[in-house]
Amino acid sequence: MRDFLTRLPKVELHLHIEGTLEPELMFALAERNGVTLPYASVEEVHAAYDFSDLQSFLDLYYQGMSVLQTARDFHDLAMAYFRRAHAEGVVHVEMHFDPQAHLVRGVGLAVVMEGLSLACREAERELGLSTALIMAFLRDRDADEAMWVLEQASPYWEMLDAVGLDSAELGNPPEAFSEVFERARRLGIPRVAHAGEEGPPEYIRNALDRLDVCRIDHGVRCLEDPALVARLRDEQVVLTVCPLSNLRLRVVERLEEHPLPRMLAEGLNVTLNSDDPAYFGGGMLANFLACKRAFGWGKETFRRLAGNAIEAAFVDEARRQEWRRQLEEA
Repeated sequence: MRDFLTRLPKVELHLHIEGTLEPELMFALAERNGVTLPYASVEEVHAAYDFSDLQSFLDLYYQGMSVLQTARDFHDLAMAYFRRAHAEGVVHVEMHFDPQAHLVRGVGLAVVMEGLSLACREAERELGLSTALIMAFLRDRDADEAMWVLEQASPYWEMLDAVGLDSAELGNPPEAFSEVFERARRLGIPRVAHAGEEGPPEYIRNALDRLDVCRIDHGVRCLEDPALVARLRDEQVVLTVCPLSNLRLRVVERLEEHPLPRMLAEGLNVTLNSDDPAYFGGGMLANFLACKRAFGWGKETFRRLAGNAIEAAFVDEARRQEWRRQLEEA
């Protein structure tokens, strides 16, 4: 099964590139940039990865970003993940990035975009790995600031495959960003949003109705609302579920308790993703293998999940057709 899951052409729709920062690279970049970390060793960093909820993770997540200061840093961060993903059979990565988290540190959007775009071109050329860029807004910061960031990104609008909404969910409903997402819609930029991870099912509904998103990142709390489940099934809204993330952030206490099997049984359009693999216990292959162990799924279920992601990716039809062929061969 491990060999099969490695060969399966996997498309990752929900990844935060800053969340791929492995402790070893964190220390290397800290030394390069003269940043003092509050940890004495890689082992101490790993020991800190014991999260009680989303906020406890975010505190460490933003702290780790302090080592990302130059375009070279962002390039090295992305390429390190692309190489790992490629080795696991990932054929496409759609990565969120958080410009506000860097702007507040004095790192400009041009620096981030230069490094990430260079890595994307290099991944295509050297690995045959395709990528997409999702510029995410931090929902625990002001919506006016998000609008300002969107306008500042005007030189890069053509490079953005989507805009998203992430960070601390509780108490930060999606509708606060309706004007920002309406502006993105008028610009022709697709929209996605985190909803229903820690927040209630209402956040999922409002992300669909008020933000006009084409997919929901996480969405696991949808099962609490039968009418919402029916809508998600009827409209086949894409849900980018991250099982190991949900486990590490205590959305579920045991993976065997995860709602994924129920979501599949309800006919929902589910995909598997890694979210922040450096912090949550592994990338795409680790998430697929964990689901095999927890749920005992067979090959057809994993083919279905991989196929869902292929159909939802921000890519041209020629590339999608090639992945469909690879899926059949697998």
